[in-house]
Amino acid sequence: MLDEKNDNLSSENLETDGNSENQLAMEPTETPTLVSEEVSTLAIETESEPENEDDTNQSSGNDAVLKAIDESNAEESEDETLKERHSIPLLDYAAMSMEALVSELEKLSQVDKVMSIKEHVEEIKKEFLSKYNHFIEEKRDEFLAENSDPNEEFEYHLPLKNTFDSVYKQIRSKQNAHFKSLQNNLQANLNRRLEIVEEIKNLINPQENIKDTLKHFNELREEWKTIGPIPRDKYNHVWNNYHFHVENFYDYLHLDREARDLDFKHNLEQKQKIISRVEELLQEEDVTKAFRELQDLHRIWKEDIGPVDREHREEIWNQFSSLTKQMHDKRESLFAGQREKELTHLAKKKEIIAEIEKLATQEVTAHSQWQNLIEQVESLRNAFFSAGKVPSEVNEDTWAEFKTAVRNFNAHKNAFYKDIKKEQTDNLNKKLALVEKAKSMSSSEDFAATTPLMKQIQEEWKQIGHVPRKYSDKVWKEFKEACNQYFDRMKAVRNEANSEEIEAFEKKKAYLDSLKDFELVGDHKTDLEAIKAHIEHWKTLGKVPFSRRHVEGKFNKVLDTLFEKLSLSKKESDMMRFSNKIEQLAGTDDARKIESEKIFIIRKIEEVQSEIFQLENNIQFFTHAKKDNPLVKEVFKNIEKHKDELKTWKDKLAQLRNLTQE
Repeated sequence: MLDEKNDNLSSENLETDGNSENQLAMEPTETPTLVSEEVSTLAIETESEPENEDDTNQSSGNDAVLKAIDESNAEESEDETLKERHSIPLLDYAAMSMEALVSELEKLSQVDKVMSIKEHVEEIKKEFLSKYNHFIEEKRDEFLAENSDPNEEFEYHLPLKNTFDSVYKQIRSKQNAHFKSLQNNLQANLNRRLEIVEEIKNLINPQENIKDTLKHFNELREEWKTIGPIPRDKYNHVWNNYHFHVENFYDYLHLDREARDLDFKHNLEQKQKIISRVEELLQEEDVTKAFRELQDLHRIWKEDIGPVDREHREEIWNQFSSLTKQMHDKRESLFAGQREKELTHLAKKKEIIAEIEKLATQEVTAHSQWQNLIEQVESLRNAFFSAGKVPSEVNEDTWAEFKTAVRNFNAHKNAFYKDIKKEQTDNLNKKLALVEKAKSMSSSEDFAATTPLMKQIQEEWKQIGHVPRKYSDKVWKEFKEACNQYFDRMKAVRNEANSEEIEAFEKKKAYLDSLKDFELVGDHKTDLEAIKAHIEHWKTLGKVPFSRRHVEGKFNKVLDTLFEKLSLSKKESDMMRFSNKIEQLAGTDDARKIESEKIFIIRKIEEVQSEIFQLENNIQFFTHAKKDNPLVKEVFKNIEKHKDELKTWKDKLAQLRNLTQE
């Protein structure tokens, strides 16, 4: 920035300032060299001291603001593409997930002016790597908790990291290419500007024609305007020296006062317009946008507008500086508001960290409880990431506290799962044993005996707890395949059998219809043989589907009718019906139903025996009664009836036992 205050330079300083290019190319001092707009000789008046401490503080405050603007303009003058960064919003990257950060980086990689996104890219990189490293640390802790083998190395592949690395490398490659090209141009431009400064310095020669000198001077000034950017660290030094020698050329040669005054007037008008624009910017609601334009106005003041006369120099510069300070204060007020928000975010993050630390101290004894705590911590993590930015000076510390809290929670969790690792290994051995059982039975043809066993080991599998994660899918897949192999084969066999059962049903249905025309001939033996023949033929027709077992009931009703017409004894007909029933049960291969029938008969035998015992006990009360007593006769009759019934049940049991032994 062209600071239009008088500089504390002696004539010796001025002489030295232009001696060589090497001196001009030196690093600028912390405060840029400031030159006077009107100097009649090489001696420059000294700057007046501030009258009091308040003036000193105000001057120091203004200088700090002006220096900051100067540095920003120097940076953007070096690479004009940097100006575009203001049009690209700087998002709250700290609140984004790794996926969102990579997505934003991919968007930025499409921007042509790669240096304009430099700050955005580096912020994304910082946040992504922080979250990624934290994520990997958690995975490493989990691995160490589950694996006690020191020879097994931790490895974890996150595809998202590869995507990030690829996009970041692409952006960096573009930036390096741009920077390399820019550097070559910067040095060439710097060299030419230094040459022009030296040429203007050497124009002060009374022996030359004033018109030719002035023409050459104007040509140099026009060329100066067309030369491109120079390194930012040389920016202020070169510009200040250029202005100094331009002003020195005007004053030392005592050029045409009228032409010079017109130039001074024009420059004054331009600077007054800038001041008016700054006054308007002070009313702008978008403070950030207004401050960026103020930076541009400072650049124009310094680079595009020449000096003004001595009379207005200090006044107009102080006015511009004061307005600049007001804009700066307004911007600082905005930052103060933002800082209040950041402090609110910090308090929220501190609360979240405290919550995680609290969860890390809870006593937990069950896997389900841990799952609940893990969900809570995951929710707190998401809340932490979305809480917003905190003050930059505490950002690293806050992030470190968060990582420590999460790491302590994971250590507490991993200690629990390390303790149950032995239990999981035992569970794995149990499940492997069931896998071998399932495989050994998967090819069995004895479906009646094997199916209950297969169902039993499936229930046992459900009762066994967790196994180590790396074996879980594999052992389950083997067990499932063995079970499916058995049940799929059983289903196929049954489907094949079902077609035969349906055919048997159709035959029995047709045969049942044919029995409607069957008539007894009246000869007991002949009719009994005919009925038995029907029963035997019925058996040969085969087994019917379970859902159509009603046809068996209809056949039994037909038999009951025929037995009644045949006048068979109750026991004889009962035994014939029972024989038919148990043969039907035998055809179903349903061991459970046969066993149920056996239990039913045994209970009946016990009931009848109990009745007989009770009746025989009762008869003792009639020891003195006559045998022809009606009551006594009735008791004896009941005893005989129950004994016949008992014999029938025992015959049924014997027949059933013979069936199960066969």
